[in-house]
Amino acid sequence: MGSELTYRRHESQPTSESYSPKPSWTAVTGVARYMLRERLVFLLVGIAIATSVFTVIPFTTTTTTGGITDAYSISEPVQLMSTRRSVYPTGFDSFNLGGKIPLGLKRKGLRIAVTGGAGFVGSHLVDRLIARGDSVIVVDNFFTGNKDNVMHHFGNPRFELIRHDVVEPLLLEVDQIYHLACPASPVHYKFNPTNVVGTLNMLGLAKRIGARFLLTSTSEVYGDPLQHPQVETYWGNVNPIGVRSCYDEGKRTAETLTMDYNRGAGVEVRIARIFNTYGPRMCIDDGRVVSNFVAQALRKEPLTVYGDGKQTRSFQYVSDLVEGLMRLMEGEHVGPFNLGNPGEFTMLELAQVVQETIDPNAKIEFKPNTEDDPHKRKPDITKAKELLGWQPKVPLRKGLPMMVSDFRQRIFGDQNTPAATTTSSSSTAMP
Repeated sequence: MGSELTYRRHESQPTSESYSPKPSWTAVTGVARYMLRERLVFLLVGIAIATSVFTVIPFTTTTTTGGITDAYSISEPVQLMSTRRSVYPTGFDSFNLGGKIPLGLKRKGLRIAVTGGAGFVGSHLVDRLIARGDSVIVVDNFFTGNKDNVMHHFGNPRFELIRHDVVEPLLLEVDQIYHLACPASPVHYKFNPTNVVGTLNMLGLAKRIGARFLLTSTSEVYGDPLQHPQVETYWGNVNPIGVRSCYDEGKRTAETLTMDYNRGAGVEVRIARIFNTYGPRMCIDDGRVVSNFVAQALRKEPLTVYGDGKQTRSFQYVSDLVEGLMRLMEGEHVGPFNLGNPGEFTMLELAQVVQETIDPNAKIEFKPNTEDDPHKRKPDITKAKELLGWQPKVPLRKGLPMMVSDFRQRIFGDQNTPAATTTSSSSTAMP
């Protein structure tokens, strides 16, 4: 047995001809001779092709955003967060949303998210964006919005509707975000006083995907102003613990967050301060003064005026506002910008215009004023005129009948009365 084990152990010893993992010089030189003899011509051809490509075509990195291609030299830093998404105009008359497109080329549409897009202002904005050729994603929880406002876009491949509350995170891939989601009337924001968390979520989304973000703020950030008319540099006079502060201070906080994301995270932002807006698709019973007066006059009810009726407001038609929002988004200025009609009316004067339009025999009823109701409200739009080339075009006496036609159809179901839409002459706030 011992001899057998000794024999097997000796038999397993490697011989000089056994495999070795170390390469031999003979194999290496053989491979080299093969490459030089068989592959040299292909190697030389490859070098020649590569040299010609890098000589003829300059080395650039291109990024396409919103249909506009920007080329960056390799020696220049590429800053994704500050990439422009369109070519911006310089004059009012030559303004062209989305940039100037060379003759014969069709503008490539953007992919845009509109939070609150089923609401009053949001739905009109969606109409304009779709008509321009963009793809639009509407995000709405239908707290104040209405699916009927965007139903005419169902079936359009460039339109999507998501039922979602922006207080919960959302993942999308878009070029621009119009953030309109927020209850804007006293009836609604006192019931559901929140808008800060939704703004924070949408800013976070804009940061992650490199989208441009537009915040629709409000003239309520000026509170009961001590300066008249109000300019963007005025800091306001707001009661931080009043019944309206959930909206007033909420929007002020939203502006703060927007600017912090711009300065700290490089997010491209725009801020619009919207003054009183009216038009078709307004909520009929939302407590705002124009919708209140119109609905009351149509129903043969007294027009309710709070206080002495001498408090003033400025009213812009919704198409003017939409035009201003789009110019702001496509422009190169952050803001904030006042977007409103500087034509100033007292509540009594507004009631009289409604009487003239609907029912000259309508009565006016006075009630005690609400808490923290601003006494004066009028925008200074000099900044918007100079930097955006924007100013409202629709006067109250022209816009109000279009709103009345829409309200009459929705209140009485009059199918013979065509629903009014935004005017082509130009293109939420509360009293």
